[in-house]
Amino acid sequence: MLRWVRLSHHVIVHFLQLRNCKLSANREKSVMSLILKSIIHPSHLLSVLACITCGWNRLEIKNGCILRLTKAPGRCAEDLYKGIQSSDSGVRCDSLKQLASVSTDVTFAQEFISRDGHLLLVKIVEDSNDRVPLLSWQTVVPLIMTHTLTGFMELMDHGIVSWENLSAEFIKKIASFVNAKAMDASIQQVSLAILESMVLSSSSLFQLVKQEVTMERLLSHLQVTNQQIQTKAMALLMALLQTAGDADRQVHMLSLHLCLSLPFSLSHGSTTNHWRCRQTGTNNMAHYLYVLQSVTLNHLELRMRMPLDSYNQDQREILHNLRQAAFETESENSLSNERRRSLCAKEFKKLGFSNNSNPGQDLLRTPPGLLALDTMSYFASRYPDAYSRFVLENSSREDKHECPFARGSIQLTLILCEILRIGEPPSETGSNYHPIFFSQDRLLEELFCVCIQLVNKTWKEMRATQEDFDKVMQVVREQITRTLSSKPTSLELFKNKVNALNYSEILKLRQTERLHQEETLAPPVLELKERLKPELLELIRQQRLNRLCQGTLFRKISSRRRQDKLWYCRLSPNHKVLHFGDVEEETETPAIEGLQEKIPVADIKALLTGKDCPHMKENKGKQTKEVLDLAFSITYDVEEYSLNFIASSRIDFCLWTDGLSVLLGRDMSSECMRSELEILLSMEIKLRLLDLENVPIPDNAPPVPKPPSNYNFCYDFSQTEQ
Repeated sequence: MLRWVRLSHHVIVHFLQLRNCKLSANREKSVMSLILKSIIHPSHLLSVLACITCGWNRLEIKNGCILRLTKAPGRCAEDLYKGIQSSDSGVRCDSLKQLASVSTDVTFAQEFISRDGHLLLVKIVEDSNDRVPLLSWQTVVPLIMTHTLTGFMELMDHGIVSWENLSAEFIKKIASFVNAKAMDASIQQVSLAILESMVLSSSSLFQLVKQEVTMERLLSHLQVTNQQIQTKAMALLMALLQTAGDADRQVHMLSLHLCLSLPFSLSHGSTTNHWRCRQTGTNNMAHYLYVLQSVTLNHLELRMRMPLDSYNQDQREILHNLRQAAFETESENSLSNERRRSLCAKEFKKLGFSNNSNPGQDLLRTPPGLLALDTMSYFASRYPDAYSRFVLENSSREDKHECPFARGSIQLTLILCEILRIGEPPSETGSNYHPIFFSQDRLLEELFCVCIQLVNKTWKEMRATQEDFDKVMQVVREQITRTLSSKPTSLELFKNKVNALNYSEILKLRQTERLHQEETLAPPVLELKERLKPELLELIRQQRLNRLCQGTLFRKISSRRRQDKLWYCRLSPNHKVLHFGDVEEETETPAIEGLQEKIPVADIKALLTGKDCPHMKENKGKQTKEVLDLAFSITYDVEEYSLNFIASSRIDFCLWTDGLSVLLGRDMSSECMRSELEILLSMEIKLRLLDLENVPIPDNAPPVPKPPSNYNFCYDFSQTEQ
């Protein structure tokens, strides 16, 4: 089915209803040829209308289909190219505004760039005068410059022209817009986005941008009230951090970390910081904070992957400093070699090393490698009293009940690396960051110092022996994971929460979960569940369809950069049509009439997920597992067309795949559906069994007694009592 003939945007729009028409194959080809030729010039439009309304192949175009005729891209590009060069400022402004809109079409972009239109835009930017009077900047110039930069950005996004072809003068001019203290906000937004694309495109452009843009000015953009500028500035900072070398990255990260930690520290006082309140609800900012956290923590990956070198004098010295900080030993210089080795082995054993004669062997496993040595050394130097108390306390216990400091530290460091995902590259869609990260300069080390004392506390609560080491560490992992999931904003808050979640509380939580599972496995309860399932599944189906009718905002993601383009998709109230279209950033829930494109549900042929999606096959090998888990597509018509989605979260993915499955008459299969069904069943079962509380439910129904031999025991109500 031919749905749209769309060669450009917003120039000539004609809607034609095609009903009950038939044409031969040859006639069909001739009509299509006439259409394509006539679209080039609007004067031929009437003849096209006459041919089309005569007939069409019913198998190719269904009743009620809409054909949209617009100006050819070559003609549109030529007109805009001339309009941009007009001496009339009004014509120039209108042409540039239209260019910013139609440049999203790749066919138009090719035509416009073939006429060197992008160079014309570059010249407009380069010829702009920073010393224009303020009155002029407040009227015409900002509007023209905003449209120029927006159109240029859209053209470059297609990848037809390389970013490296841009001149240094152009880059300096864009950087000057960012560095200016008094500049139109819309110009700065687009300028920040252009610089971000430059940084991500090549290392040479990264160097130019780094020289021209001052870090102080970028950080100041994070403190403004304009949320869009905050987000764009954060995106550019993340691009600089990810592209910079290790030396530059450390400098950038220090400045950025100090800037970001201030709002989080203010949040603990009486002052409510508007920046923090707003960014916590913004997906873009949450993503960039997640990237900052990931990039920062991944600096520890090198130490995590590096085993201890027994021939490295510095590493051996750190090991011996750990021993000397824990035990007050007599001067070792006066001891013989054999006596010194015996003393060191004894003290390393008290420290909890498995290989006390050569403790370096314990640090050969990677991960955590040298990172475990770093965390132990940090704890011993930063909190010497707590370190000495830990070691000496366990040295005086019985052999089987002593908590091994070194072994526990190595395993704890590995657990923290796994929880914080050190070594994993940041995802394009990730947004799960830990607020505590922005309150500490050395998050891993400080968490270690709190948690290693938690290990000792939990060890005593469990009355553990050496054989219980793995069980203790499993409990500690659960304590840390549950506490971090509550999103503590400071180390002190984390410390209070994790210590309150002692072993007894963990046992209660586990017992509650176990009892809940056991009571739902009795045969009568299982039978009741099966009877309730159809009604609850129908409830979930209706919820999914209602969610699709409400609609969802999706983000377009390219392999070059995280784009800011958004589109919205929603289901019509009668569940017969999917409406979708591009929207602006601040759009919440657009009306169905504002979404230009639509797909009849009857035309949807299949629902694809993960690596089977067309947009995942095109970028095979370039997508992370997280993106693959959020991707889904629908094919429609004769499976030649597809509408591709990348959900912002796993919940949205489950809601949409379930809803589309319902529309296609298939069973829902997402993990969210199973979880919600289990919750609804559990609630319904508990309500049904309230009268049987504390009454054991037998596995089998009690036997029905045999009927009595006679019924003489029945009372005769017909007799009147005296």
